[in-house]
Amino acid sequence: MKEFSIKVVPTTHDGIIKFEANQFITQHISYEFDNIEEAKISPLAQQLFHLPFVKQIFISQNFVAINKYDIIEWKDAQDEVAEQIKAYLNSGEPVINANNTTSKKIPTTIYAETTPNPNVQKFVANKKLVLQTLEYKNKDEALHSPLATALFQFPFVKEIFFDDNYVSITKYEQIEWNDISGELREFLRTYLEEGKEIVSSLEEQQPINTNNIKIADVDSETLDYVSKQIISIIDEYVKPAVASDGGNIQFQNYDEKTQKVSVILQGACSGCPSSTITLKNGIETMLKEMLPGKISSVNAING
Repeated sequence: MKEFSIKVVPTTHDGIIKFEANQFITQHISYEFDNIEEAKISPLAQQLFHLPFVKQIFISQNFVAINKYDIIEWKDAQDEVAEQIKAYLNSGEPVINANNTTSKKIPTTIYAETTPNPNVQKFVANKKLVLQTLEYKNKDEALHSPLATALFQFPFVKEIFFDDNYVSITKYEQIEWNDISGELREFLRTYLEEGKEIVSSLEEQQPINTNNIKIADVDSETLDYVSKQIISIIDEYVKPAVASDGGNIQFQNYDEKTQKVSVILQGACSGCPSSTITLKNGIETMLKEMLPGKISSVNAING
C-alpha cells in the first residue's frame, strides 16, 4: 500500500492550516467538527481534539484542515501535527467510521465540454476526482479504477483520461457525441452522488499504456538547468491551456547533445493529428524563443 505523506499548506485564514495528503482519505465527502463530541465518527479528529489549541477540524477528500485558538502560533506546532496525522493515516486506522455514518447522496453536478479533438469530450465535476493524471487506453489497464472500468462497459468508450476534477472520454468515430453525451453525463453524476470509488487507494498510479510509453518519474533535483527551465515553461504557459481542453502534457526528457525535447501528450491532446502538430509547433516555437540556442526541436509523443 502506498505510504501517506503530508504537506503543510497555509490558507488565507491565519488560524487555519491545511494538512494535505498525497492520496484521498475520504470518499468525496466533507466533514466539519466543532468539538470532540461531534467527532465521534472520526477517530482521527477525536485524537486531534486532544491538542489544546485545536478549535475546529475539517476533513475533506485529501486533506485535514485545523482552525486553532490563538494560544499558539502555527509555526511552532504545524510540523508536529503533520507528523501526527501522517502516523495515524499510515497506521491503517479508519479516518471515518463508516458504521456510524448514514448513507446519503453527495450533491454533484457534471457538465460536458467539447475539446479540439472531435473524438474527445471533457466531463467536469464540482469536486476533485483524482490527485494525479491517470490515462487508460483499454479496460485491462483500468483494473484499479472502478469508475474507468464501469465507463469501459459502454461500447462507444475507447479511452479514458482523469485529471483533477474532470474525465476526458475518447469515443469511437462511428458514433456522434449528440447520441451519447447526455447518457455519460447522467451516469457520471449518479456514480459520484452515490460516493463510489473512483480509483483504488492501493493503486493510484500512472498505468503503462498500450503504446508501451512509460511516463518518466522526473526528479527535479537530478535534472540539468535546461531541463528544469523547460519544465517550468511547460507548467506555466502550456499545461493550463492544455488542461482546459481536456488534456495533459508531460516532460519526458531533454538531450543536451542534440538539443531535442520529448514530451508526452495525454487525454484530448493524444491521437488527434492536427492537435499534435499544432501543439508540437507551438511548444517548439515557445521554447526556442525563451531558451535561445538551447532547443533544436520538440518531439511530441501520443501517450
